[in-house]
Amino acid sequence: MSGDQENAKSSEITAPVLAAVGPEQLGEAIKLAGCAVTPVEQNGVIRLHSASHGVGFQVLWGNRLAAGQYADFTFSCPLRIQGGSLPHGLLQEWHRSRRFARVSQHGEFIALEMDVFVAGGVTLDYLTVQAQLWTQMMGQFFIYLRNYKADAEAASTGGSEGATPAVEEEAASAA
Repeated sequence: MSGDQENAKSSEITAPVLAAVGPEQLGEAIKLAGCAVTPVEQNGVIRLHSASHGVGFQVLWGNRLAAGQYADFTFSCPLRIQGGSLPHGLLQEWHRSRRFARVSQHGEFIALEMDVFVAGGVTLDYLTVQAQLWTQMMGQFFIYLRNYKADAEAASTGGSEGATPAVEEEAASAA
């Protein structure tokens, strides 16, 4: 075995396995992924808020195992649709062409979300990689929206019919 392989094997053995995750561990992972984190207490629960690509996102906690410890969570980026509804097929095409993150529409809002499970045990490295994947999915989604709009406008025959309305970050909590 090479020295790098031995070091990797050694760190795998000594890395603590988390059976649940809380704001401290996930906040650290988000920071290691390159994003700032702001914990906000709301109704006795610490919520994590961050941003990537200039757009805010939050952590929605899932199944509670103990006080401040959860078996799963969801990264969530709510956006408000300005100027009408989304073109037919926009969300369906995203789901056909992408994995890991989903988009749902709720009235004048859309939400990009990605679930993360820690059941069975995970390491801080795993959480960091999930946060990195999330920020990549956000970036891909914003590019997708911009390109979908350009494609829809190119296909349009002279009106705004089919053009994608602007979306903006929703500052209010979508809990």
